[in-house]
Amino acid sequence: MAAEPRRTESGFPIEPLYGPEDLAGWDPRQRLGRPGEYPYTRGVYPSMYTGRPWTMRQYAGFGTAAESNARYRQLIANGTTGLSVAFDLPTQMGYDSDARIAAGEVGKVGVAIDSVEDMGVLFDGIPLDGVSTSMTINAPAGLLLLLYQLVGEAQGVAPGRLTGTIQNDVLKEYIARGTYIFPPKPSLRLVADVFRYCRAEIPKWNTISISGYHMAEAGADPAQEIAFTLANGVEYVRTAVAAGMDVDDFAPRLSFFFVSRTTLLEEVAKFRAARRIWARVMREEFGARNPKSWMLRFHTQTAGVQLTAQQPEVNLVRVAVQALAAVLGGTQSLHTNSFDEAIALPTEKAARLALRTQQVLAYETDITATVDPFAGSYAVEALTGEVEAAAVALLARVEELGGAVAAIETGYQKAEIERTAYRVQQETDSGERTVVGVNRFQLDAEEPYEPLRVDPAIEARQAGRLARLRAERDSSAVGRALTGLRRAAGGRENVLYPMKEALAARATVGEVCDALREVWGTYTPVERF
Repeated sequence: MAAEPRRTESGFPIEPLYGPEDLAGWDPRQRLGRPGEYPYTRGVYPSMYTGRPWTMRQYAGFGTAAESNARYRQLIANGTTGLSVAFDLPTQMGYDSDARIAAGEVGKVGVAIDSVEDMGVLFDGIPLDGVSTSMTINAPAGLLLLLYQLVGEAQGVAPGRLTGTIQNDVLKEYIARGTYIFPPKPSLRLVADVFRYCRAEIPKWNTISISGYHMAEAGADPAQEIAFTLANGVEYVRTAVAAGMDVDDFAPRLSFFFVSRTTLLEEVAKFRAARRIWARVMREEFGARNPKSWMLRFHTQTAGVQLTAQQPEVNLVRVAVQALAAVLGGTQSLHTNSFDEAIALPTEKAARLALRTQQVLAYETDITATVDPFAGSYAVEALTGEVEAAAVALLARVEELGGAVAAIETGYQKAEIERTAYRVQQETDSGERTVVGVNRFQLDAEEPYEPLRVDPAIEARQAGRLARLRAERDSSAVGRALTGLRRAAGGRENVLYPMKEALAARATVGEVCDALREVWGTYTPVERF
């Protein structure tokens, strides 16, 4: 009896052999096109990496702003071409470091930023017109962008010269991550306000990074990852259009964020399918006329969920394979995880090796010599079609439920992801799915490892900085600015302008978010059983 074929992460079989019969009726002119041309299956730019490699954007941030600043300087010295800021949970949730709810979390999973003074320290000695910065921040994304703009202005950098990305993708927070603050409706209003503000004030900034990464880390398979991500993208576009914006005024600044797993063939197919679907949606559903509005530009991070605490050095191999999949799939920028991240925040050496992985791929291999080397592959083209069909079916289901927000409110996406995650865990526990060093090829005893540790005294130091700031600032000016912000939030004007005024007066992150909480309220999730 023939063995059952292996299945992809999305659940369809991988044939032992692919041939012309697997692409029957397949028209390369329609399904592929040329690189840099609709439907962008082969990549969003004609030359891709043959002119220059992708942006090597390493994600970092921990402890105090000064500690993270030192890590950024090390990364720049080692050759990174873009910075990516990780914020701690209190910052992500809109709380100051001295808030009771922040106890024990300050500086743990990212850098603590409470005010414009902290942001100034974070980028001290780093000219903001010479670096592209990505900030992984969602519910208070507009707030952190304004702090960045204020630091740039203090450096003498005009807002029009700032380049980078804010994640600003709050919908996936309701699905997978949980760092939401406000209910969906005012959250989407805030996203639209960011779109309008950046078009007028910071035109080179990417206003959103619509993220599948976190859904994948929560358990989504590749088809679910791109389907639920693109469904969120559709919701953001509809929100902006409903607010009176022309689609071609903001769509060219939309970007996306995906995971890259060790299942290389399916990952390459996933990226190709996502580009093809998005191009079709933007051109046919929204009537976008600017080809830049059709392009799905994306950042990739290697799969943290696939890293293991057991035999952590093996993660170097996993990350290299994941990075290769991202590059062969046509990513615009890439973060490679450090081998020790399943244990703790990465050490300086581990972070350097992660960057060196990208540099070896870019400068010691031949994968940058030609565009889209998998084009026409029987296996990859067949898998691309299958991932696309599965994702389109899921997109249709979200539409049947009334769109991404309505589906979120029923718990649909969350339940689907949890179902997939449970299946994967069962397969791992039973040994059906091999994880090297975990359920096969184990060691009798693990080698000792000394992780990077965050100084617990940071919490007290941040509280001290906040006390000094509140004592030294003009409290009346802060109060007036926060009153203006509440008034704007209760009306229809763009809240980013009064928000910037409050931050410039040295209102804190927590104070600004509290002002919005008073007007918009907070979100309580609905559990689906």
